[in-house]
Amino acid sequence: MSNIEKRLQALESEVAALKNQLQAQGEKGKNWLAERWGSFAGDPAYVEAMRLGAEWRKKENAKSLRRPKKKRKNVRS
Repeated sequence: MSNIEKRLQALESEVAALKNQLQAQGEKGKNWLAERWGSFAGDPAYVEAMRLGAEWRKKENAKSLRRPKKKRKNVRS
């Protein structure tokens, strides 16, 4: 068996092992989002963070509406 054939066989067996490992993890693992959905419900820190984020977005939106639009140069190639 040539060196390339040995290397190919080693790679194929490694890929097969990785596929088996991923398949085993997929069968026992749940959807990560479903596991965490609602985990912050009722948490005062989360509620405060959401309130602060909404407040910040509202201020930023108001600022962008007040800014005069910059004139863009009409550049043609």
